[in-house]
Amino acid sequence: MVGTMSATAAARKRGKPASGAGAGAGAGASKRRRKGDSAGDKSKSKGGSKMNEEISSDSETESLAPRRTEEEEEEELEETAQEKKLRLAKLYLEQLRQQEEEKAEAREFEEDQVAGRLKEDVLEQRGRLQKSVAKEVQAPAPADIRILRGHQLSITCLVITPDDLAIFSAAKDCTIIKWSVESGRKLHVIPRAKKGADGKPSSHSSHILCMAISSDGKYLASGDRSKLILIWDAQSCQHLYTFTGHRDAVSGLAFRRGTHQLYSTSHDRSVKVWNVAENSYVETLFGHQDAVAALDALSRECCVTAGGRDGTVRVWKIPEESQLVFYGHQGSIDSIQLINEEHMVSGADDGSVALWGLSKKRPLALQREAHGLRGEPGLEQPFWVSSVAALLNTDLVATGSHNNSVRLWRCGEGFRQLDLLCNIPLVGFINSLKFSSAGDFLVAGVGQEHRLGRWWRIKEARNSVCIIPLRRAPRPPTAGS
Repeated sequence: MVGTMSATAAARKRGKPASGAGAGAGAGASKRRRKGDSAGDKSKSKGGSKMNEEISSDSETESLAPRRTEEEEEEELEETAQEKKLRLAKLYLEQLRQQEEEKAEAREFEEDQVAGRLKEDVLEQRGRLQKSVAKEVQAPAPADIRILRGHQLSITCLVITPDDLAIFSAAKDCTIIKWSVESGRKLHVIPRAKKGADGKPSSHSSHILCMAISSDGKYLASGDRSKLILIWDAQSCQHLYTFTGHRDAVSGLAFRRGTHQLYSTSHDRSVKVWNVAENSYVETLFGHQDAVAALDALSRECCVTAGGRDGTVRVWKIPEESQLVFYGHQGSIDSIQLINEEHMVSGADDGSVALWGLSKKRPLALQREAHGLRGEPGLEQPFWVSSVAALLNTDLVATGSHNNSVRLWRCGEGFRQLDLLCNIPLVGFINSLKFSSAGDFLVAGVGQEHRLGRWWRIKEARNSVCIIPLRRAPRPPTAGS
């Protein structure tokens, strides 16, 4: 055994196979085993190779499929990124285009706005501006009307400050009250002048018939039956000046817009011009044949007057010292107001309301019996039109009488027609009417008696200032808005 192992080891050492039967038999057996093993391996490899081929094919498919998916995903991600860049670029360009369109629209809108304002300015200067607002105005509920009480006798006149924050009212009790529009409270009371006061009076001692306020809100002017015009600081209500010169009751006052030039008229049939800032008298104009009842003015150096019983409306051109005479009413013309520089509205005691244009000596429109009739059947008489008001440069007009209502009217195209919009219930003589600058409220001065006399007395009326809100209906949406 030892010899055999050593021979074998020596043979291994020499690299030669060991000789001998055991070795040969062992070698043959090993060869047979190796052959069998190799055959088995071959069969296994054949069968296994097929299985391996299928497995390897599957595994290759499985191993390659994720790689392709990842590549595809990478490709898809790369494509998505490119598409995203393209989409963002398109979106950015679209946003730029929209911004440019919006800017262009804004420019067009601004240009339209500027053009509209310029057009309005030109029309206003020419006196032909007529904004359409009347059709939007809604009749207020009676409960919405605010009533301010403080005067003991009938309200005769009132004005609203240019900022629409305060109202000045005057009455036959010789007092002036400044009211807050927001709260309705008294801000200041200018009392009646004390009897026996020496020197020039610092307040009124007789019925105040008219008032005016400058367009900058600095000066307030008031006129009375004692032929006096008193000038006040509108903010502090302190007396500044007293103008004398009229020979009868001062019945109308108006400041020229944008200036401190004051026009006054009187029952002495004259029109006077004053410079309030310089506390000076300028000139006097004559022409009316009877007591003048009312006066108004705008920006031009001219004024309009209602001639009372002489039945005329007159336009006074101050620099030329000339006048235009208009005829149309059958009774005493007691109230007048300019709508714009070329058109005006007037009311008379024959119950009529007239619209005028400076280019025509007859009314463009005449509404008879504007507030209806009163009296027994067969003896009816029209209600006097005691006050008129116009919202500047629009088609909205208001009139007052003593038929228990204020009436709102719409001026037709070219001021050639008057259409009734609504009645606003108010009991008493409507002696004064004024629209706010913004047109969001109307103020009425109500009294038991007429402003200029004591022909009737309405006992159930209350001497008061009434603030009437004017709400506007929302405009219907326009096409494309």
